[in-house]
Amino acid sequence: MDQQILLDSISKEVDLMEEEIEQLLAIVKFKRVKKKQYLLLEGDISRYAIFVASGCLRSYCVDENGFQYIQQFAPEGWWIGDMYSLVTGNPGHLYIDVVFDAEIFMLPKVELHRLYKEIPKLNVYFRVLAENALVYYQSRSMENLRLAAKERYEKFCSRYPTLIDCLPQKQVAAYIGVTPEFLSKMLNQ
Repeated sequence: MDQQILLDSISKEVDLMEEEIEQLLAIVKFKRVKKKQYLLLEGDISRYAIFVASGCLRSYCVDENGFQYIQQFAPEGWWIGDMYSLVTGNPGHLYIDVVFDAEIFMLPKVELHRLYKEIPKLNVYFRVLAENALVYYQSRSMENLRLAAKERYEKFCSRYPTLIDCLPQKQVAAYIGVTPEFLSKMLNQ
C-alpha cells in the first residue's frame, strides 16, 4: 500500500504538516479491488470518496434498454464517487466498478466533514477538486451537445491518454455516447 500517491495529489494544492498527514491517514481505508467488482450500485447511498492509487475505476448509469452511459473513468491519481449521493445522503444513480484491478483509498464522508474543521487545508483541497469536477462535467456536457462523435472521441483520447490503448472499444463507445459498431466504423474510415 503506497500512500504517497494520495499525499502527492493533496500536496499539489495544499501543504499538510506531518501531524495532519498522520491524522488523515489514520481514517483513510485502503482496499484492493478486482476487475468487475462493484463498489457502488444504483440505489446505494454513497458513504466514501474514493481515490485510485493504481488500476482504474469507472462510474456509469444504465438506461431502460440496458445501454451504459459512462460518466467517468478514474485511472491512477483520480478521485471518483457518486457526488449526488455523497453530498445529499440520498440513494445514488450511478454504478461504480473496477475496470482494471486496483488499489484504492476510501475516505468516509462522516470523517471528511470532521477533517474539514480540524484541518482547514483539506477543505481547500476538496473545494479545488469540486471546482475542477464542475468544470470537467460542464465541459463534457457541452461536448456531448455540440461535438460530433469523432471530436468527442478525440477529446476522450486527450482526457485519458493512458487508457485509450487498453480499454475495450465498448467502454470507449459508452463514454462518447455511440454504439460500439458506430465507433468501430468511425475509426476504420
